[in-house]
Amino acid sequence: MKIEILGGTSPRLYKLVAPLVMNAAVLRQNNNYPYKTSSRHEWLVGLDDDGKTVRGFFPMERREGYYYLNNYYVPADSEEELLHIFIEEAITLYAPISPLVAVVHSHHVPVFQKKGFLPEREWKLYVKMRYGKSDGKTS
Repeated sequence: MKIEILGGTSPRLYKLVAPLVMNAAVLRQNNNYPYKTSSRHEWLVGLDDDGKTVRGFFPMERREGYYYLNNYYVPADSEEELLHIFIEEAITLYAPISPLVAVVHSHHVPVFQKKGFLPEREWKLYVKMRYGKSDGKTS
């Protein structure tokens, strides 16, 4: 899998991810919450070797003082493998320049913990996690 980094309003981003973010099954996996993007987002889009088939994505939003991951997608049949790849890429790209915060599906918490994310706040379906040392803040 190759990861391509695309701006949040890039025409290529829309072309690649629109079939997924409009797919009813993908939306159900995201608890029917719509995917959002803006000029503050960079999307890590995982592509098969053909460069056309999207395997998953991590939208990273630049916020004041940190990068924020929310509403990512990986297919259930390869979620752990793809999560490892995406998390490593996000850590490599963003952790050296800013703290990383992620809102993670509850069942994905162990994968994020293996990569150094620590829980900060728990809800019914999601857990807010921070990469590295927790400072106790829940921004």
